[in-house]
Amino acid sequence: MANATPVRVRFCPSPTGNPHVGLIRTALFNWAYARHNKGTLVFRIEDTDAARDSEESYNQLLESFHWLGFDWDEGPEVGGPHAPYRQSQRMDLYKDLADKLLAAGHAYHCYCTTEELDERRDAARKAGKPSGYDGTCRELSAEQKAAYDAEGRTSIVRFRMPDAPITFTDLVRGELTFTPENVPDYGIVRANGAPLYTLVNPVDDALMGITHVLRGEDLLSSTPRQIALYKALIELGVAKEIPAFGHLPYVMGEGNKKLSKRDPQANLNLYRERGFLPEGLLNYLALLGWSFSADQDLFSVQELIEKFDIADVNANPARFDLKKAEAINADHIRRLDLESFITACEPWLTAPYANWAPEDFDEAAWRAIAPHAQTRLTVLSDITANVDFLFRKEPVEDEASWTKAMGKGDPAALLTTARAKLDAADWTAGPEPLKEAVLAAGEEHGLKLGKAQAPVRVAVTGRTVGLPLFESLEVLGKERTLQRIDAALAKLAG
Repeated sequence: MANATPVRVRFCPSPTGNPHVGLIRTALFNWAYARHNKGTLVFRIEDTDAARDSEESYNQLLESFHWLGFDWDEGPEVGGPHAPYRQSQRMDLYKDLADKLLAAGHAYHCYCTTEELDERRDAARKAGKPSGYDGTCRELSAEQKAAYDAEGRTSIVRFRMPDAPITFTDLVRGELTFTPENVPDYGIVRANGAPLYTLVNPVDDALMGITHVLRGEDLLSSTPRQIALYKALIELGVAKEIPAFGHLPYVMGEGNKKLSKRDPQANLNLYRERGFLPEGLLNYLALLGWSFSADQDLFSVQELIEKFDIADVNANPARFDLKKAEAINADHIRRLDLESFITACEPWLTAPYANWAPEDFDEAAWRAIAPHAQTRLTVLSDITANVDFLFRKEPVEDEASWTKAMGKGDPAALLTTARAKLDAADWTAGPEPLKEAVLAAGEEHGLKLGKAQAPVRVAVTGRTVGLPLFESLEVLGKERTLQRIDAALAKLAG
């Protein structure tokens, strides 16, 4: 069903630190909702906190969004009718709005000191009463204001909340009501004149015509404040209507705690560095509070856009499960066509990831092994350890793998037999003759294939696990395979 008013949503992060997966989940839901409804996504930067914001974080945000495939209709790099889209460049606008709110009686100057506020809050708590602002400066006379000014007191600007409950219908949680005692008057401008988030965020939403505010559950308590401010802005002719609000569920980490920026698994950059596909990561993040269907967890970004509706988001907290994220990413790797897979792996086949000399890289060998690698990877960075045996003059030395494979039975006898049978095998007929050679060697020594191939794998690749062994031997070639078995036998003899 089409919306009567064209959908306009916004995503407005602060450029502080590394992008957080919870932040990206919020961006994803806004982006998917805009695209599903053929609406507009406004990308806005909330950079009014000079002490915490940085240009490096701002550039990281843009780069991350480009990597994930997010596009936006208004904002940095693309412009739009409501520019500028960085709050640090809109300060005159906020000052003008604060002055209008004061003039209309929707806001007032508050001279209470921090010590006075703390003292009154402590007393309220001890009396079992709400500890929010008690309205001391709500009705100051001109004489009282002049006296405070004469004392040299500074003042903040507070918004005057209505003395009636505020009820709204949350798109995720249904109807919610907040009573006046739980939503006291709040600051909108600091004593130094700097506007606070509580002012700039709803003001920008109003001026930019935002119709739907989809944001994290942690901001739910500020929603009645914003609704009251919106009503004041409508009176002033600044806003046309109050947007619909939808508060997205918390993303939980270990120990039933909200996933914070300090949690290692929260850092978006780590997933990019490990080689998550953007499609795989977005697929998993979409499942944090939403589901495609009861029996399908795997879907493309386009399928997400076609299906997504904020009404289907679950209000319950969503748990971040790294193993499930990896499993979904692995499925997306297998969905790639071969050329796309080969291209996607390229960064992990060069410095600083590659542990072989650049001149030893063999494009033909890589292309031959790629189809077998594609079925085994969880993340793209796994490719380096899986194929390095092809490009190193000697396999990687992994003593734990060596001990595990060579520490039982008589590996030298098995390898000697396997070498002879591999030497006699037909290397032009694919991997099957190579498998039969190792199988036959194992039978001579009373071993099944799994036990027989372990010493061969470590001798040739250096590791106990990896790509399908016999396909790997075929790509490595007869000469190099036999040389490596000889080197292993020499090591065992030594």
